[in-house]
Amino acid sequence: MTTTSDTGIGKELATGKFTGEMLAKMRDLIGTELRTDACVNNEYATRLAILRFAEGIGDDNPLWTEEDYAAAGPHGGIVAPPSFIFACLGSVQVGWPGLGGFHAETDVTFHAPIKVGDKITARVWFDGFDDPIESSFGGRRIKDYLRQEYWNQDDELVARFICSRMRFERTEMQKRRSSRKIEIPHPWTDDQLAKIEDDILAEAPRGAEPRYWEDVRVGDELDTLTKGPIGLTDEIAYVASGAAPIPRLSAHSVALRRYKKHPKWAFRDPGTHALEPVYSVHYNDYAAQLQGAQIAYDVGIQRTCWQIHTLTHWIGDAGSVKAIHGQYRAHVYLSDVVRLGGKVVGKEIDGDGDAVLHLETWAHNQREQNCMPGTATVVLPRRPEVTQ
Repeated sequence: MTTTSDTGIGKELATGKFTGEMLAKMRDLIGTELRTDACVNNEYATRLAILRFAEGIGDDNPLWTEEDYAAAGPHGGIVAPPSFIFACLGSVQVGWPGLGGFHAETDVTFHAPIKVGDKITARVWFDGFDDPIESSFGGRRIKDYLRQEYWNQDDELVARFICSRMRFERTEMQKRRSSRKIEIPHPWTDDQLAKIEDDILAEAPRGAEPRYWEDVRVGDELDTLTKGPIGLTDEIAYVASGAAPIPRLSAHSVALRRYKKHPKWAFRDPGTHALEPVYSVHYNDYAAQLQGAQIAYDVGIQRTCWQIHTLTHWIGDAGSVKAIHGQYRAHVYLSDVVRLGGKVVGKEIDGDGDAVLHLETWAHNQREQNCMPGTATVVLPRRPEVTQ
């Protein structure tokens, strides 16, 4: 039998400390383009890849999934949700040996739609980090920045994603876990669950009916979308859609060889004795607790996918998402319900000549926390009589 000492992998997540040497090494990496081979999940936007991703984020917009419907739409065929970039490559890890990490903030600009058959190439650069500061949440922490660009086969920039993560010392995060203790799983009643499910089943995307820029007023609110109660299958579906794992999840000998080469990528689950990746914090309670959380929790960019779903749901087929920003506040735990929405805070014809709306967006859990405050810019069509 293989023992912990044979593999160099223990029952705890790797722990590390911020040191002057570590910070110096990371400063030397600034500007480096990172390898992506082990993190690419989809290279081509096939019909099934798009369908699998849309289902994995709970988005049933027929523009992504139904060929006959999409053929009559603005693109003449199926396109991918803007968030499909994350199913091509969610992100890449860089440095910080033994430190924990939470996705802290996301900024994305979108430049071209992804159509069936497009080949998407992702490139990633390490753009640096802020100096360590003290925080009540998890002790000393830093925020680092990765710049991810997605290009299609015609050398068009599809999207640019600035991914920032909070890095922290796991031992310090664990010490503060009791201060963040809440009642988990959430004790939903049957009546509450029935209301949640009724709300979800009543949701319908704007679809083919255009939402014209001229008809929108500052202060108008978006439709509310509801996600939850978040369950294990929701996380499995997200992984199966091709999104998030960094590096890709693997099994048996493939995984073992990777963990032998990179012992800090894994830990041994004391219940099953199996080796599990650090990524399993999103579906393994034991791993999440080692990270300083209460139980398993959602993926940062999964939450961003829900934000983008809220936007495309409201703007309709003829609209487009131009930019989004989101901050991740508080964990979204398994059993939580998140209600996403937003309101119009400005409108203009921008420097590109686009008729845009500027939005404030939110994601409220059942504890009345805004667990993802954000902003967005969307483009809407003009009324034909105005543009003639």
